[in-house]
Amino acid sequence: MPPHKWTDESRDASCYYEDTTASRLRRPSSSSNSSASVERSDDEADDEREAFCSGERPLIRSSGAAEVNDGCGPKTRHIFGFMGFLGFAVVYAMRVNLSVAIVAMVNQTAIPHSNSSVIDADTCPLPEPNHNGSNPNPQREGEFVWDEATQGLVLGSFFYGYVLTQVPGGRMAELYGGKKIYGYGVLVTAIFTLLTPLAAHWDLPLLVLVRILEGMGEGVTYPAMHAMLAHWIPPLERNKFAAVVYAGSNIGTVISMPLAGWLCSLDFLGGWPSAFYIFGLLGILWFVAWMYLVYDKPSDHPRISASEREYIERCLRLVNQDRLVAEEQDQDEEQDGVNLRGPQEKPIPWSSLLTSVPLWAILLTQCGQGWAFYTQLTELPTYMSNILHFDIQSNALLNAVPYLTSWFVGIACSALADWMLARRYISLLNSYKLWNTVASVVPSLGLIGIIYVGCDWVWVTFMLAGVGSFGGAVYAGNQMNHIALSPRYAGTMYGITNSAANICGFMAPYVIGLIINHRETLTQWHLVFWLAAGLNIGGNFIYLIFASAEEQSWSKTPAPTTTRISRASLRA
Repeated sequence: MPPHKWTDESRDASCYYEDTTASRLRRPSSSSNSSASVERSDDEADDEREAFCSGERPLIRSSGAAEVNDGCGPKTRHIFGFMGFLGFAVVYAMRVNLSVAIVAMVNQTAIPHSNSSVIDADTCPLPEPNHNGSNPNPQREGEFVWDEATQGLVLGSFFYGYVLTQVPGGRMAELYGGKKIYGYGVLVTAIFTLLTPLAAHWDLPLLVLVRILEGMGEGVTYPAMHAMLAHWIPPLERNKFAAVVYAGSNIGTVISMPLAGWLCSLDFLGGWPSAFYIFGLLGILWFVAWMYLVYDKPSDHPRISASEREYIERCLRLVNQDRLVAEEQDQDEEQDGVNLRGPQEKPIPWSSLLTSVPLWAILLTQCGQGWAFYTQLTELPTYMSNILHFDIQSNALLNAVPYLTSWFVGIACSALADWMLARRYISLLNSYKLWNTVASVVPSLGLIGIIYVGCDWVWVTFMLAGVGSFGGAVYAGNQMNHIALSPRYAGTMYGITNSAANICGFMAPYVIGLIINHRETLTQWHLVFWLAAGLNIGGNFIYLIFASAEEQSWSKTPAPTTTRISRASLRA
């Protein structure tokens, strides 16, 4: 094996696409000498590319290796990734704490049930009493009398605001940089998290409003991060990097669920309100660190090493050669004539975006995955409490385990995906399809498995934490597909698909509330799990048929259409 072949940072994603770049590099010229020179330059570029992709030449020749190690400290992009990871951990902690706290907030015994005899016959048995006759899982009743539909409204209200800011957040990140958009999004979420207990005690409509505003703040985070990844991370690092950064949502859930359950069982700061105060404060502290440590692009960062900046920009430049060629053409035109084309910023091709079949494929599979995810995130604590009869601390702990295992599986699958791409065992498109299928079908089988294991909490936990953990493979599935379709509009595209997927965030709790409708029985919950599994598998089926990994024509820089006027004619 050549000395630099298949090292972590020496291959570029452009080697794994069809070689269409070469034809775009041929430029017409008015002189024969210039034409011969261009042809020789093109041949040299092709030889360089072939040697690079075969592993016979390193990515950055001046370094003698992929990247010069300037010292033992962490790379600047790794600091950016770690802060992004912490940001998602904090926002997810602020998002999911209500799913646990609502168990302590609601007085379940005060809610009327339609037929208590049917419910008693179609639920899991209560835990055996202790020798003194007391319940081994005592639970204090909450102060709010909210039925299932009202609880669904409260849990889903967050997502009404969340979907509103997805597309604007992605576009603002593309135009103005993701640092402030992402940072202020987390800050707004933290502020309204701190106000949640006050709003809940004041009035139900005010609580719903606060949750909507909190969702609007968090809604910009994912598309803003997607736009930043396109500027900071070399293509062959993106699967692993995205798995680590976006896995902050898993870790935030893993930590916040049991912590929120424990806080709700205490008298500290009133019990359940403390879960909102503590996580809101953590969000504000994170914001201060983010604004100091992170910048929009490597070229903006004052503390990045020269070799790391050169490495990142060289990797991204190879993928975006067509854009660089267009810029060179503009320079040549300015030398030979006057370029009257005007501003180079290309407006968003909304009609092309909204009619893009591959983008719709991503959108539909994310909707299926979103429905299954939010069924588990928002409703499973209620299932554990009302059907399996867990106390709030055990409930929160068992609900957190699947997110921990999903994190490990996500990182492992992403590393394996990058390795398979580097070895060229699989194409980029087939890689997306393979891991998206793993992320959709296997967890759906886990949801179906819950139906058949019944009241056995050990098997329920295995279905969620073991089988369901393969949902983490989504980071190597459709999550990076937007950048492949259009690096230029990746943030906007992610905003579109994530908006649609998170509509399920308020639709799923609402529909589940209608299905349960005062009937907390195994039969009704089985309908909930069948629905989630069916939508997840159906969305993946559509993705397998219509997905693409090719950059779309409307994303590419068009051939220049300029009005050329010679300098001689201008003088005349």
